[in-house]
Amino acid sequence: MTADWSPRRRNRSVALQFLYGWELNRPDDLCDALDGFFAERELNRDDFTYAEELIHGATEKMEKIDDLVREKAENWDFDRIAKIDLTLLRLGIHELLHRPDVPPVVVINEIIDLGKAFSEEKSKRFLNGILDRVLASLDRPARESSL
Repeated sequence: MTADWSPRRRNRSVALQFLYGWELNRPDDLCDALDGFFAERELNRDDFTYAEELIHGATEKMEKIDDLVREKAENWDFDRIAKIDLTLLRLGIHELLHRPDVPPVVVINEIIDLGKAFSEEKSKRFLNGILDRVLASLDRPARESSL
């Protein structure tokens, strides 16, 4: 993580890293996996409550989120989407759907910035396209929170 990142971006980064590892290994118990993740990295869990909220939300709603990715990823085979990009999309779509307090434009920008840090340069267009299509299907203003 970069020291100049905001607390929310650090939380999103931690959520991304956990979800990526979770996607590759699919441990049986999410809570045990979270305990191990935070212990291994010596992170103060109290500083990452938003990350845990994102992790729980994205994993609980993964089937619905993946269905949206399949629907919006025109001309893309779901199984060929890079795991890091799929993880970024899951995180971003969860926030778009379930965090009305965060303006969608902020969510999309944050996911693209995380993509620049953790994925390939060309991924930002793919991520932006999918997230824009998801946003267009929602009844939310792009630049305002819905609260």
